[in-house]
Amino acid sequence: MTPTSRSPLSTVSAASIVTSLLTIQTPGRGFVDLTAEVAKFVRDAGAREGAVTLFIRHTSASLTIQENADPTVLADLTTALDRLAPEHAGWRHDTEGPDDMPAHVKTMLTASSLHVPVLKGELALGTWQAIYLIEHRSRPHRREIVLQFLGTT
Repeated sequence: MTPTSRSPLSTVSAASIVTSLLTIQTPGRGFVDLTAEVAKFVRDAGAREGAVTLFIRHTSASLTIQENADPTVLADLTTALDRLAPEHAGWRHDTEGPDDMPAHVKTMLTASSLHVPVLKGELALGTWQAIYLIEHRSRPHRREIVLQFLGTT
């Protein structure tokens, strides 16, 4: 049997729901680090124990938690997504250009919402983790992300 350990249970009553709408102007295709903005939301909410949920209100951009130490990780992830959903693959839906349908596929492959625990007033991210918005479209876009904390303040 593999050795494991677990901290003692912590129980709180979820007494607060705090919500905010985060608006981001993206520069075009690529990753935008949202970690500092989400941490600020947690501080401003007076969050102690609970969870923050992020939900992006778009179908051609998405959210992810990924490594924040080596920028080549993000470049390689972009390459992988482009290989999985290339622009010129004979898509029928191209109303807004050749990056339109690939952006929808990339969003489907990633996530439109994230759930991050909050412990002792801090995001419970790992050492090398960051929260990113992934813009899948070539042109800059204005993106909206609903932030919601549920827990104790």
